[in-house]
Amino acid sequence: MGEEIRAEMVANVWKVVAQAGDEVSGGDTLVILESMKMEIPVIAESDGVVSKIAVNEGDVVQEGDLIAVIE
Repeated sequence: MGEEIRAEMVANVWKVVAQAGDEVSGGDTLVILESMKMEIPVIAESDGVVSKIAVNEGDVVQEGDLIAVIE
């Protein structure tokens, strides 16, 4: 099982930057969340390939919701 990236707060998904199959490096932005008019980047913590993006633009995520999986 890969590394699961989860939401750290309640927020709106403003922009999905990465797609399944993309190669990413640690520090790359996967998704940009919006909360209280602030943009919060969700970044990859390690190198790998995005196997799943579990959110779509406009979705509302709750704390702990799955955002992405990196293999």
